[in-house]
Amino acid sequence: MVRKSALMPKIGGQIYEHRRRRNLTVRELAARSGVSHSTISLIERDKMSPSIDTLGAILDALGLTLSGFFSGHDSGQRYSPFYRSEDLVEIGRIDAISYRVVGFDFPHRNMMVLHERYKPGTNTGNLFSHVAQEAGIVISGAVEVTVGDQTRVLERGDSYYFDSRVPHAFKNVSDGESEIFSAISPPTY
Repeated sequence: MVRKSALMPKIGGQIYEHRRRRNLTVRELAARSGVSHSTISLIERDKMSPSIDTLGAILDALGLTLSGFFSGHDSGQRYSPFYRSEDLVEIGRIDAISYRVVGFDFPHRNMMVLHERYKPGTNTGNLFSHVAQEAGIVISGAVEVTVGDQTRVLERGDSYYFDSRVPHAFKNVSDGESEIFSAISPPTY
């Protein structure tokens, strides 16, 4: 289960600081953004979490982008650099292909690290692509990996690294479960 506090960083102080640096009053920022001054005041004091649209309007009025705003943001949330097996968040299906994420609550993850488990006969389906790079090493079993027009069966200790914009797919060709330890950067899967 994901803790809500890990996903909802306090951003009010940072918005206040950007407004202060620009010598804007709350009412001036409200006039520029179309967001009421009372809402801005509540957001700056972390009494209200803004919607994406509201935050976007405020940041636009400050000359900032959402990605730029969050790229330097420190959530202030404490986290442990260590994760027990039960701490890994499942984003797949344990009855088919399990994708367990290492460091799901790490602020501003720049990569996605996965422990993948493929039940016998499972596959990722049709070739797909996304903007990233992927690397992995087969821990157990045998996995057929297709990248573009190349296909290879990888077994324990074999690995891969490719540009994820090239269509790709994975298939467990072992009689038992197959496991992969992988990383995707940026975390776009």
